[in-house]
Amino acid sequence: MRPVPVIAVRRVPELWRRFDVTVRDLPLGLLILAGSLLPAFHNHGTQLGGLPGRPFDVLAIVAVALQCLPLAVRRRLPVVCLALVSVGFAVDQLRGYHSFAGTAVPVALLSVGSHLERHRRATPLLFSAAYVPLAVALYRLGSGAESPGEFVLYYLALALPWGMGSWLRSTRAAEAERRRLVAEHTRTAERARIARELHDVVTHHVTAMVVQAEAARYLTAAPDRLDQALTAVSDTGRRAITDLRHLLDLLNPDYGTEARTPAVGRLLTLVEQTRRAGQPVEFTEEGTPAESTGSADLVAYRIVQEALTNALKYAHGSRTSVQVHHGAREITVEVSTDGSGSRAGSPGGSPGGSPGGSPGGSGRGLAGLRERVDVLGGDFSAGLRTGGGFVVRARIPARSPS
Repeated sequence: MRPVPVIAVRRVPELWRRFDVTVRDLPLGLLILAGSLLPAFHNHGTQLGGLPGRPFDVLAIVAVALQCLPLAVRRRLPVVCLALVSVGFAVDQLRGYHSFAGTAVPVALLSVGSHLERHRRATPLLFSAAYVPLAVALYRLGSGAESPGEFVLYYLALALPWGMGSWLRSTRAAEAERRRLVAEHTRTAERARIARELHDVVTHHVTAMVVQAEAARYLTAAPDRLDQALTAVSDTGRRAITDLRHLLDLLNPDYGTEARTPAVGRLLTLVEQTRRAGQPVEFTEEGTPAESTGSADLVAYRIVQEALTNALKYAHGSRTSVQVHHGAREITVEVSTDGSGSRAGSPGGSPGGSPGGSPGGSGRGLAGLRERVDVLGGDFSAGLRTGGGFVVRARIPARSPS
């Protein structure tokens, strides 16, 4: 005999879940029905009221079927299921069959407590009221064989599966709410990440283009320099479009695992772009970039990009220094701007230094950089220097992606 493939066995639960919930609930009812019809289980079920046992007849089979078959809709129509099961149970007890099918009552109660969505308070009150005449009838027919306390005890026993079902329902609701909050938090974090990326990409390129375009207005008497300035504007615009397209690819579900942003090796290109915009930048890069630094190289690039953007905005024409050091375990970045010029690159200062001014800042960039560095467990600081000017420093742990 050929062994059953392991993969086929593992797929059984998945295939079973594809069936309608009514089909999946039916086997339990059929199992209780089969057990109730076995002669060995006749008159060995729930006995309430002390009535003597009676042999099974056609009405007994009907009562058993009423208690078992409605379990197929115990999740889809829980109240209907409980009503039919209760009618079958009443016939079973009043006629003295005492069948094994009485087991279906707590199952139906558990299902109602777990799956009922509407009228959750009215339903137990209604069925509790219906239990009272049944208990009175059984007490009289049994000639007081059972005390009233036993009927109360059985009622409390029935309340237990109802309470368990209610607990299961509240647990599912709490888990669903937790998943909703996690999904909402994930969406919010993703939107914030995309907003940071857009800010970093758009602000830097657009700021450079604005500065270059404003400067071009004053170069009409020097055609060669004017042509260079306009060429720089065009090149910056093309890079902005390329970076934006790359960023928008992140929103594509089929986007692969390629690097999401420029690597630290392109820092020189970033510096050259800033120089063409009229900002004197001294660039020093020490050490050898690690082959795999996780997100550290991305964060280092963004720090330099944001600092140079602020220098263009608020300290145009002031000497700016960029120092990047690649260590075995971390990347350190320092970008400083001299105090000569407008507010030395402070993102909160009034713009100046360029003709006509430049766009003001909201502080979003530096705050986003601080968050990026904190996530990686590094250190970030940005503020005014003692001798004037503005400095941004960061220590970024370099880790391989997990």
